[in-house]
Amino acid sequence: MEIKPPAIPNSFEALELLPQSVLVELVLQQQQVIEQLIGEVERLKSLLNKDSQTSSKPPSSDLIRRSEKKPSKESDSQKRKPGGQPGHKGKTRKGFGRVDRYVVVEPQSCPICQGNQWESRDCSTRSYVVAQLVEHPIEIVEYQQRRRICNHCGTLVGGELPENVIAGQDLSANLQAMLVWLGHYGHLSYQKQQEWLQEFGNIEVSLGTLEATTRRVASAVTPHVSELKEWVKNQTHVHVDESPWLVNGVKEWMWVLSGYGYSLFHAGDTRSRAELEYLLGQSFAGVLSSDDFSVYNGYKVAAQQKCLAHLRRHFQQVARLKQPHQQGLGQAFIELIDEAFAQHRQWRETGEASVYASWAESFKGRVTEAIESWSSRAANRCGVVAQVFEAQVRAMVVFPRLPTSPTR
Repeated sequence: MEIKPPAIPNSFEALELLPQSVLVELVLQQQQVIEQLIGEVERLKSLLNKDSQTSSKPPSSDLIRRSEKKPSKESDSQKRKPGGQPGHKGKTRKGFGRVDRYVVVEPQSCPICQGNQWESRDCSTRSYVVAQLVEHPIEIVEYQQRRRICNHCGTLVGGELPENVIAGQDLSANLQAMLVWLGHYGHLSYQKQQEWLQEFGNIEVSLGTLEATTRRVASAVTPHVSELKEWVKNQTHVHVDESPWLVNGVKEWMWVLSGYGYSLFHAGDTRSRAELEYLLGQSFAGVLSSDDFSVYNGYKVAAQQKCLAHLRRHFQQVARLKQPHQQGLGQAFIELIDEAFAQHRQWRETGEASVYASWAESFKGRVTEAIESWSSRAANRCGVVAQVFEAQVRAMVVFPRLPTSPTR
């Protein structure tokens, strides 16, 4: 915003020579500039205080601020007693499900008399099941491939290597898979992978071998990723999200398509509709769950489910507005969304589909009633609230139809 100050003479003598009408005009112009500056300061204050908790901005845009000293409150240790809390559903350890080997530990000497002669009968046995590292987590194995001549036809035949051993490669297939998992899912650099191999296997592997391993595994999984890309397009429900991703200092976007039992990642150059259409096609015949980013608006789908967490932040912002009807609107929908989260969590824990279906039918009616009750008032009295009442809030009715999909 450009604010131009009035032209005022630099000296007191020059001001004394000005007529009274000009001086009054200067004062009025200064007052106007002051009001503009006050408005600009208030606008900047509101922008500074906006974050993912008070607006629809994503958490990744939050600034790192020094936390203010909050008034001392009663600590959790004073509120809660140690141990299991009332209403908490306890869990019992059930072991590891298998035992790979058994080790019998005999007593070496009696701590009372130092004797080491024992009666023939056993007194008792106490068992401890422990998961532990083996002495050599990584073995160096030399496979000697014998070659034999067939007595029947004279053909020279070599011994078959195990499935995870590939001729010409220094690392077995399962070790290569572990290294790729550490590098991508565990975010270990090649240098850290070298340290890991040295620590656990006492072996040295070059950076070139690790880089070749990554390329080799990438080539092996490419057909499966391509197959998954086509399979996703025919699913009844898919979550889509995108996040900034730095590649050699250049900002790119990591897209993820996920659902029950799968996640498909795609490194995109942009955050545009073109990337979405590349992944799902020109249209999608299922239900698309996403945040409220504009690229998803207007995309041809059977139905859209907006992220309820994002929608809840919208209503938190509305509830902080000054007008009573705005506060009431925000609080009404916050309570509905919180109820949706609680019921969906209960369904995931208990699996009682009939109870969930009964609640969902009632919930859809109450959401529709709330939308009809508040939408006209939102449109008439507050443009910000009216925007919230577009397709985003109506997507709340889609949510109860999908008990098998998480609420993001």
